[in-house]
Amino acid sequence: MGTETHAIRLLVLDDSQNNAERLVSILRNAGHATRAHRITSVEDLQESLQQTWDLCLAATQTSFMGATDANAMILRQSRDIPFVLLTPELTESTRAEALAQGMHDAVADSSDALLALVIKRELGSLAARRQQRIAEQTLRETEKRCQLLLDSSVDAIAYVHDGMHIYANRAYIRLFGYEDADDLAAEPMVGLIASKDRDAFKSFLRHHNDQGGQNELRCCGVDVDGKQIPMTLAFSPASYDGEPCTQVVIRVETASADFEQKLKTLASQDLVTGLFNRAYFQEELEKVSEKVVQGGMASSLIYMSVDNFNAVQTDIGIGGADLLLADLAQLLRNAFPESTLISRFSDDAFSILLNGKEPEAIVSALDNLRGKIEANLFEASGRTIQITVSMGVSSINETSPKPEEAIDRAHRLAEQANQAGGNAIKVFNPLEELANQANRGNIIAMVTHALETNGFKLLFQPVISLRGDNHEHYETYLRLLNSQGEEVPAAEFLPAINDAGLAAHIDRWVISQAVRLLAGQRGKGTDTRLLINLSSASLQDLQLAHWVSGLLQENRLPSDSIIFQFNDADANTYMKQAKALTESLKTLHCKVSLSNFGCALNPYAALKHLQVDFIKIDGSFARELSDPEAVTTLKEMIGTLHGMGILTIVPYVDSATMMPTLWQAGVNYIQGHYLQSPTDSMNYDFSAE
Repeated sequence: MGTETHAIRLLVLDDSQNNAERLVSILRNAGHATRAHRITSVEDLQESLQQTWDLCLAATQTSFMGATDANAMILRQSRDIPFVLLTPELTESTRAEALAQGMHDAVADSSDALLALVIKRELGSLAARRQQRIAEQTLRETEKRCQLLLDSSVDAIAYVHDGMHIYANRAYIRLFGYEDADDLAAEPMVGLIASKDRDAFKSFLRHHNDQGGQNELRCCGVDVDGKQIPMTLAFSPASYDGEPCTQVVIRVETASADFEQKLKTLASQDLVTGLFNRAYFQEELEKVSEKVVQGGMASSLIYMSVDNFNAVQTDIGIGGADLLLADLAQLLRNAFPESTLISRFSDDAFSILLNGKEPEAIVSALDNLRGKIEANLFEASGRTIQITVSMGVSSINETSPKPEEAIDRAHRLAEQANQAGGNAIKVFNPLEELANQANRGNIIAMVTHALETNGFKLLFQPVISLRGDNHEHYETYLRLLNSQGEEVPAAEFLPAINDAGLAAHIDRWVISQAVRLLAGQRGKGTDTRLLINLSSASLQDLQLAHWVSGLLQENRLPSDSIIFQFNDADANTYMKQAKALTESLKTLHCKVSLSNFGCALNPYAALKHLQVDFIKIDGSFARELSDPEAVTTLKEMIGTLHGMGILTIVPYVDSATMMPTLWQAGVNYIQGHYLQSPTDSMNYDFSAE
């Protein structure tokens, strides 16, 4: 459960309906969608406790029972419901007594601001407890499965504590010629190592945790008959039956071992820069994160992106860009100790992990590095190139154990530095992150509440034909209003919707509302079509086309009156799903559009797999119409698309001066504020065009 992702189920113990409504209002003003029930009798409370609740707010005394008795009833049933006492006069002794009785807190009933903070804290604690219970159950089930896998594994695996075996699987026992695990119970592991390698083994076992990630040892084992076995031992920290120990995995050496090691090295490298690749970096980051959670030192993660890399690559070509990246990689090697984990994380970005270093301790060194990169003269394609970089720095510590979160955070910080002008470093600030999370939580609560109460708003912007199409086209936009009736910027709430897993639900809400409004519009005798945007979540919704079919039949709408549009980047990310969805929609005779088109390295690649009727050109092309080269590129793109039988739309038409150029380029449709801004009704006069 999370306070942001579903309505809070609230119990109120109070004789006054007005007081109960005031409490609900406090929660909603704090950004929590709420489903409340006011308790009216002891029996009502008993019956209510058969359901799940997230919070109980209780007056000191009601006409039928006191808060102390209500709390005792909840505790007797072992229900995990945060119980907050609302008292007319809050004293230290009142609060101490409430806590002693098992209540979670006591607040003066007039302290609305303090109550909102207490509620936020208790809901967060409740979410953590629920997640912990789920995690504990999952852990128990996982341990059972792992034990079965260990027992049946073909790899020789043992768990060792203080040099003694505490578990060995069947493959391990057979490797050394024993009959069963009991024979190994009293056998120290060093006794299975050939005498010539025992000193090295003992030294490695004592120090392998301090060797910067080195966890493998090549040596010879010896079985019960004295036969030597060349092998590699891989050590890693583990726990068995709740006790800390070391896991040992044995790989028997073969003639192809060196070849396999070379393959492993190649698989971990980026061929252009010679640095580690993204997969290897993420794998190693997982290990570092595990050590930090278990009490290791905090580390710093740096995400470094080359500013304006696409422009640089266009200018010097892909080969020249590769040479530049290789030189930049060498500069990074020289800037950090040899043991530093450095990877090429994406086309234009590098990731660096500094073990045992907090972000504050490395900012000065990173700033020096930033200056060196800016001053360096790179040679590529016979030209001298100067570049700058943006860096985001986050911490890997016990409060941020998930490596993917640290990477996302550092990436986001680097993007913020880039958007502020680039050539800069932005370091993670916990207080700033808390403010962002609070704002994000409030937005998701508003989204959830709007979804449950039909509280969203739809706007419509006309899409005008330049080629005599008689249909009336509108694009549909979703808007969210806050409690003051003000619009929340789409850039704020749309990412929150995706993060909260609500995108597919909201897409269906938009589709159902838009279809209903379109049916009413066409009932006036118009030939209107709606262009509806889909999120990446809907691309992966296998039931969407079937659901749309039923919705259209229910509203007596022709299928070609709906144009479903999704983002070009989403289509390339989920190509298989996008292909299946477009084919299903075409079977229904719905139209399909692809938006933000033209910015990929090979924009036409997706069109080999997707059956689309419309292409909305990326808005950057409309903003560059004063550049003759950009106009030529636009004309060529439109000509190619027309040759494929695809109609084109250009958005962001904001002035009359753009119209002749777009007409000459062969554009089919245009939209923008010059024609009409999005409005809450489909009232554009298409006959005026």
